[in-house]
Amino acid sequence: MESVRDVRKLPKAHLHLHFTGSMRSDTLLELADRYGVHLPDALSSGLHPKLRATDERGWFRFQRLYDIARSCLRAPEDIRRLVREAAEEDVRDGSRWLEIQVDPTSYAPRLGGLIPALEIILDAVESASRETGLGMRVLVAANRVKHPLDARTLARLAVRYADRGIVGFGLSNDERRGFARDFDRAFAIARRGGLLAAPHGGELAGPDSVADCLDDLRAGRIGHGVRAAEDPRLLARLADQGVTCEVCPASNVALGVYDKYEDVPVRTLFEAGVPMALGADDPLLFGSRLAAQYEIVRRHHGFTDAELAELARQSVRGSRAPEDVRRAILADIDAWLAAEPGEPHGAAA
Repeated sequence: MESVRDVRKLPKAHLHLHFTGSMRSDTLLELADRYGVHLPDALSSGLHPKLRATDERGWFRFQRLYDIARSCLRAPEDIRRLVREAAEEDVRDGSRWLEIQVDPTSYAPRLGGLIPALEIILDAVESASRETGLGMRVLVAANRVKHPLDARTLARLAVRYADRGIVGFGLSNDERRGFARDFDRAFAIARRGGLLAAPHGGELAGPDSVADCLDDLRAGRIGHGVRAAEDPRLLARLADQGVTCEVCPASNVALGVYDKYEDVPVRTLFEAGVPMALGADDPLLFGSRLAAQYEIVRRHHGFTDAELAELARQSVRGSRAPEDVRRAILADIDAWLAAEPGEPHGAAA
């Protein structure tokens, strides 16, 4: 391997990180102790759970663990801590821009309602960005196992708070349940309000789910999207339209979408010209953060430093960062690549 530059110092954007899933394990243990929440061994042992979400039982177990972790976020100070620590972890990994995804309805019961919950989250993001220097924005995500009317409510709320840092609208949870088209009106509301459409697709379901996101939701970005590799025509469409896929290698293997890192079709998408943004998804459950995704691609797919730099550029181009911020990050990516391995460069770490 010719490349020895530190990927933690490679400037990059992080476009696929879920709210509760961004929590540090130590923070979860502390909050659980504070609130008297019993954590199963999968969350308390320090060993990341073995999950295989390609069957219904495996996905239910994943969601159950996530729900237990979420139940430990009960007060505004918990939200502030989670966001600040997520930002600190991202800065440590070389992230210069983070778009964190959240469904505020999940936190509303303990934070005084939907609007107070969203405002607490947005305030926390604004403070963490100011304190760490990391550019941060929010994607509000609907839950596809809930009624589409709930998604429309969230879309209207996201548009209402667009001037507070909300840049996109997503759709998460098991894509094998329901149809993307059931949420088309919610996404139309979001798009009309200037928000990016960024639903999940092509993870647990095949390439048709990616096509549905494009056709029915007019997605500008796809959460995961890796199963598009099974359809060359779909790959060409993603490349032609410049739709960025938020690829999460560690997550894909942890959830059993692929058996091993080498099977994740990163190289296939890259060579097809599909823009990608590597993401950590849920580090709390999968055990690795942003820089580790670049190490996986380097080690298991043979990406050179020049190719890693191009992946970082694609993450920046796929973001909703302002143009001046993009230019600054792209210039620092070039500086990272221009510097000899082991030498300092112009990028902020």
